[in-house]
Amino acid sequence: MGVVREAFEEFWQSGVSKAGVVLLAILTAISIYVVLTMPMDFGTRYWNNPLYWADNPKAVPPAWVNHFSKVKHTVHTILIASQPVGVSYKTGVYLKYYNMTYNYVYDDFPSFITLKISNVTFYSEPPVIQLYITRPDGFTIPLYTLSIPSQPSSLPPYRVFSREPKRILLSGDLYVARALSNFLYERYGVFLGTTNVMQIGHEQIVFGDMVNKTYFKPLKGKYIISIVLLTHDLRDSIGRVEFVIGGRVYGLMGTDTLGRDLAKGLLFGFPVALLIGFVTSIFTTIIGASLGIISGYVGGKIDELIQRFADIVNNVPLLPILIFLCFIFKGNLWVMIAALIAFGWPGLTIVVRSMVLQIKSAQFVEAAISLGASKWRIMARHIFPNVAPFILAQLIFFTPSAILSEAALSFLGLGDPRIPTWGQILEYGFRNQAIFLGYWWWILPPGILIIISAVTFVFIALGLEPVVNPRLRRWR
Repeated sequence: MGVVREAFEEFWQSGVSKAGVVLLAILTAISIYVVLTMPMDFGTRYWNNPLYWADNPKAVPPAWVNHFSKVKHTVHTILIASQPVGVSYKTGVYLKYYNMTYNYVYDDFPSFITLKISNVTFYSEPPVIQLYITRPDGFTIPLYTLSIPSQPSSLPPYRVFSREPKRILLSGDLYVARALSNFLYERYGVFLGTTNVMQIGHEQIVFGDMVNKTYFKPLKGKYIISIVLLTHDLRDSIGRVEFVIGGRVYGLMGTDTLGRDLAKGLLFGFPVALLIGFVTSIFTTIIGASLGIISGYVGGKIDELIQRFADIVNNVPLLPILIFLCFIFKGNLWVMIAALIAFGWPGLTIVVRSMVLQIKSAQFVEAAISLGASKWRIMARHIFPNVAPFILAQLIFFTPSAILSEAALSFLGLGDPRIPTWGQILEYGFRNQAIFLGYWWWILPPGILIIISAVTFVFIALGLEPVVNPRLRRWR
């Protein structure tokens, strides 16, 4: 215990060591959070499913850029209502109101507006759903009307849009264009045909105040989005209403050209990176150290066989092998890890063997032999503890190498398509000209995370050097 305590004190004296441990703790905590909160099939179920990201804006920067910009861009917002706020009765028809309030404070217009209706239940005649938007200037726009289709082949209660919500892209819709044309005539006394309305943009008319026939400025203030269910049966209902206001900025890390939330992809990359690094380094170290100890202590033909095999494997070019295997096995992550392990151990075996050759002639080894200790006991109890600090340092060094290898293969388009990784996010960004289009939020974060994860283990390894090599220890 005294030796362990002394080694830890020596390791902890370095500021580099402390920085490495803190960074590793952060990486581990984030990875645990991701494993506990995100499904393990996130890649196939969500990341590679374009429908899941259909309501997100495409290729927009993070929301926090508003803090550094004079122009306050529209933040992506989803308004949700699941219970009616009021019910009225007029001439044999019940009206259920699902209201949502939106405070518009931005200097530009939304990129799109979408209405989503889920789980409509009715008992007799199909209901009608109407969408109204009341602006800060007091005018109400009857924006859209949806007639629910009848269900003659089933028994009541009838349910529609229960498996997949009804998604209505209001932006660019011809029916909405006619409604906005009527609104402009009533509000400003200006007639613009549907073609002109489509050219101006539905979002500018809904959330803007007309300056002239071609220019609208943002109309800031409180908007009330009201969805009205017109039905003949009071039991009829809407399970969920969503009004999506497409932003010019989104979330913590923005989106890519498919609308995918890059923050979620980057988060999922944390446990993947640590898994690749730890699994590869642990197995590579176990194989390399074990063969090195056996080769150095046993000697003879076994030593010759292990060393020649290590020389052969060590001189095989790893990158072409990895590219070939990833191409054959479609980028399977476990095949990639197995290849890194299979070709990563020889260097450690050769170095450990040379250390064992020096240790085996020490007096404590000769004393153990004279007492009748077996070769396996001597290797486990006397040889290994003396090379363990060096082996531990090499284990730490192997980890960033494995992480960078996976990132390089993913950047070449040879990663596992089922699992989002930092390298894949980088590769997809480069493929879509992210650098030339100025999508910095798509390129910088994954690159920085790859660097941080590699530097973390380099810091720890540098902190272990005084422990491994006593000549580097400080005079106290």
